[in-house]
Amino acid sequence: MQTNFTEEQLRDPGTARANEILRACVHCGFCTATCPTYQVLGDELDSPRGRIYLIKDMLEKGRPADEKTVKHIDRCLSCLACMTTCPSGVHYMHLVDEARAYIERTYKRPFSDRALRWMLSRVLPYPGRFRLALLGAKLGRPFRALMPDARLRAMLDMAPKHIPPVSRNDDPQTFEPTAPHKRRVALMTGCAQKALNTDINDATIRLLRRLGCEVVIAKDMGCCGALVHHMGREDESHASAKRNIRAWTAEMDGQGLDAIVINTSGCGTTVKDYGHMLRNDPMAKDAARVSGIAMDVSELLDALGIPEQPDQGLRVAYHAACSLQHGQKIKSTPKDLLKRAGFEVVEPRDSHLCCGSAGTYNLMQPEISAQLKARKVETLDARKPDVIAAGNIGCMMQIGSGTDTPIVHTVELLDWALGGPKPRSLG
Repeated sequence: MQTNFTEEQLRDPGTARANEILRACVHCGFCTATCPTYQVLGDELDSPRGRIYLIKDMLEKGRPADEKTVKHIDRCLSCLACMTTCPSGVHYMHLVDEARAYIERTYKRPFSDRALRWMLSRVLPYPGRFRLALLGAKLGRPFRALMPDARLRAMLDMAPKHIPPVSRNDDPQTFEPTAPHKRRVALMTGCAQKALNTDINDATIRLLRRLGCEVVIAKDMGCCGALVHHMGREDESHASAKRNIRAWTAEMDGQGLDAIVINTSGCGTTVKDYGHMLRNDPMAKDAARVSGIAMDVSELLDALGIPEQPDQGLRVAYHAACSLQHGQKIKSTPKDLLKRAGFEVVEPRDSHLCCGSAGTYNLMQPEISAQLKARKVETLDARKPDVIAAGNIGCMMQIGSGTDTPIVHTVELLDWALGGPKPRSLG
């Protein structure tokens, strides 16, 4: 794609990176075939190619974002299926991130949008506040029909029936291995996950210890920054990233770390991108160090090697989270681990398509999200599984709200197969 940025515009690192990405695009349109929003809405401007044209026009002209551009960029899930499909290697993730930051700087949203985004950014990344919000949502659910905004109704719907008690395993501490020592790893405990489902971190710690890992919960670690990053709030997302980088490099420079393990794939995609996010920051070197040893829990388990287990007699429908299969290019590893642990693994039709969770997308774009959820649940239930497994808490909450089939994190099944307790969701 030909671009026409001025030399002055290209002095800005974000614009220069956008220019590199835009010039890689050859207009082929392969991305439209795998774009969930294009499939649902049928509008070229709600496809990656259409959004690329909008972003190019906005950035080249240096004009403030307009309502039309904002509408179509906001409808993007950032599922990154287009990056898997693209034959030209267009790094759409970095391009849409730059567009969102530009929109945040140049566009004044309606008050209701600003209020909603402010509330989400001040609640979801903080487990204590999020727990209180979930309790409030449970109390407010009987009044759902009175809510004038579909986004507010979506928030009430998101609250789980059961809010788990705080797990003290998430406190800063070190867990010694229960088998011969192999690695020292830091576990990212997440933010929303600590409020929604404490079993995931508990299972991860048990399993890693059993496989010879010393597991560190680093002091001062917090939210990865993905939530505000996808809102275009660069200063806030970079502040979250820097806090985590300081927490983890303290361990790396102390007793050392072999890996930073992440069991929420949306967070993992962001942490692995810290090196790019902070490439022009004084902390760039440390950011790259952290990104360099960040691993999804399935990658670490594969490297450690799990012993083959007998048939568990359980049919597992594996849901591939977009952030895992498209964002991190991890596709077969979780399925291979489940098979090795003795589970029968099946996949739904169109497994590359998003379930509609996408961070806060299901709260800010509830109508589109609901259509994607219905499609995903239908294809999963069609496989008649005993249980659904996924590697991302957002997907688990989204899919779980639309099916009676129990849904668990992949690591919970692996922990169970290798001697841990039966996942609570399985009764």
